[in-house]
Amino acid sequence: MNLIEELRWRGMLQDLMPGTTEQLQKEMTTGYIGFDPTADSLHIGSLVPILLLRHLQNAGHKPIALIGGATGMIGDPSMKSEERNLLSEEQLQVNIAGVRRQLEKYLDFNPSLPNAAEMVNNYDWFREIRFIDFLRDTGKHITVNYMMSKDSVKKRIEGTTGISYTEFAYQLMQGYDFYWLYENRQCKLQMGGSDQWGNITTGTELVRRKAGGEAFAFTCPLLTKADGGKFGKTETGNVWLDPKRTTPYQFYQFWLNASDSDAEKWIRIFTFLSREEIDAVTTQHQHDPAKRLLQKELARQVTDFVHGTDGLNEALITTEKTFSNQHVAAEELSLQDLESMQGVTTLHFARERLSEGVDLVSFLAEAAVFPSKGEARKMIQGGGVLVNRKKMDELQTVIDNEFLLHDRYILVQKGRRNHYLVKVG
Repeated sequence: MNLIEELRWRGMLQDLMPGTTEQLQKEMTTGYIGFDPTADSLHIGSLVPILLLRHLQNAGHKPIALIGGATGMIGDPSMKSEERNLLSEEQLQVNIAGVRRQLEKYLDFNPSLPNAAEMVNNYDWFREIRFIDFLRDTGKHITVNYMMSKDSVKKRIEGTTGISYTEFAYQLMQGYDFYWLYENRQCKLQMGGSDQWGNITTGTELVRRKAGGEAFAFTCPLLTKADGGKFGKTETGNVWLDPKRTTPYQFYQFWLNASDSDAEKWIRIFTFLSREEIDAVTTQHQHDPAKRLLQKELARQVTDFVHGTDGLNEALITTEKTFSNQHVAAEELSLQDLESMQGVTTLHFARERLSEGVDLVSFLAEAAVFPSKGEARKMIQGGGVLVNRKKMDELQTVIDNEFLLHDRYILVQKGRRNHYLVKVG
């Protein structure tokens, strides 16, 4: 199976420039994807482009991971409703170093390989270019009409915030990246998310007009969750690839909590399991969905890829510790049991407030178990809240000192997987 066919059945292909399939079948092709260093860690939204590069390398082609040290100073307007804050050069260097360390884990950079992965930073060539030279030698090849026709630009111009020249110029800079890699690394292919199609095609156009060459491209769909929520977001924010930001246990739990429909889609995208292996585990899951075999296999595969065997084992051990004593009444748990619980978020609540007695809804909102009283009320009514392992049915239940375990803690469970230890003091 060729690369394009592989990506298509996995649901990782959306836009495809004519001639791309033929180019990939003709010869070893160098292809790249850009990563903006907006933080010192990538998050799971970056996993798809990482996996695209990995699939490219597995198919015998040469991957380049481009870190946007220069473009990261500006910000891509694609899918953004307003201008983002510009990063300081010092923070940018910290972010670049963090992203570089992560990318080195997922691609093979062994120089003895004919298709060894490479990493480049576009600041290395942009820092040498004078503004007037860029306008004269590059800007003249792309018309303003062409740039304004891109959806990412049109949406901002038609919106209320508009777009600055700084962000408007982003697609020309990204286009120049492709041109530079074409000239200096014989790179003929760019990949990315479907929101990048406008920027990517500007690059292929610049290669054609400025270098007289031919370049190719394809994109993957932007991921959404079945319930309409944003992929990669949880109540606590992004799911990061850095274990210091998102522990292997939390990472594992994200995938384990996927809905059936999401798990069926994600196991094709985020794992390297074959079609036969995926069909087999999907069939097993459908025979007994309550066992969540599909989610467990998905969580195991992705956690192993991102955090390695040690990280996966840590996640599995923590999961077992967290859920193994669920049958034990909260009042029977020792102080050590409470304080050694893994995978439980610790929150704080004022002792004076508890001594007065506070209604359940207010307690949950003020302790930050829920972001609002409305969401707390809705979950209680749906039977999804437990306090000290007892289901809470009454909105007016008063939480006071009688609920304290060892005079300092209250256990709260939200839904099936979210556990909190509220420390009162």
